[in-house]
Amino acid sequence: MSLFDPLPADLLDKKIVCSYVNATSKIQIARITDVPQWYYERVVFPGQNLIFEAIASAHVEIHTGMMASSILSDTIPCVQLQVEEASSTMPSWIPIKPIDETPLDNTSESVSLPEPEVVS
Repeated sequence: MSLFDPLPADLLDKKIVCSYVNATSKIQIARITDVPQWYYERVVFPGQNLIFEAIASAHVEIHTGMMASSILSDTIPCVQLQVEEASSTMPSWIPIKPIDETPLDNTSESVSLPEPEVVS
């Protein structure tokens, strides 16, 4: 994360992982300018989830693209966008259903359908 714009070395122990989703139909720019000796800016396309590292005291400015300009739409504290570190396990709220090992072309089981009614 943030390979191109790493946090300054003296702030690495204070870093948090954040997530921002562009829920609009317009291109946005996410920008962090309030961290000394560090500048972060990324284009966020509609529906895109941006994962980035920052410090808890930083703020993300969201600039929404308009015709030949952009407007500062929101300023969000990074601590509100904080997520847990990525892990290989699924979140506990996702229902897990075991996979049925029965092959799809198993013809040993027959399904009986009701006979259609004949209307005269």
